[in-house]
Amino acid sequence: MAFNFPDHFRFSETHEYARVDGDLVRVGISAFAVDQLGDIVFVDLPEVGAALERGSSFGSVESVKAVEELHAPISGELVRRNESVLSSPDELQNDPHGEGWLLLIRPTEPTQLQEMMDAATYASKLSTE
Repeated sequence: MAFNFPDHFRFSETHEYARVDGDLVRVGISAFAVDQLGDIVFVDLPEVGAALERGSSFGSVESVKAVEELHAPISGELVRRNESVLSSPDELQNDPHGEGWLLLIRPTEPTQLQEMMDAATYASKLSTE
């Protein structure tokens, strides 16, 4: 299956994305990751105010196939979480790059974004796996 990844997104090895949104960073999981999970039944996210460290686990997504840990693609403070995804996990499944975002983070080290893959690199990596 071919996926269309937005050019202005950055991607991590563990399939989370980061998108600059003003002085904040919007975090979610890629359409590829959502496709691999199958039917998503539960999403667990941290409370607002949590300090996230790049690479550390910040929650999980549960599907009928598996429970996958989520990893912070960038360090920062959680300023908002997507409550609608918590109550309706299918929103994540239906629009992972749009309404299905997970967190808004105030980054402590914005330069970490430059270390993430751009959309073309991420798509190329997936095609070789």
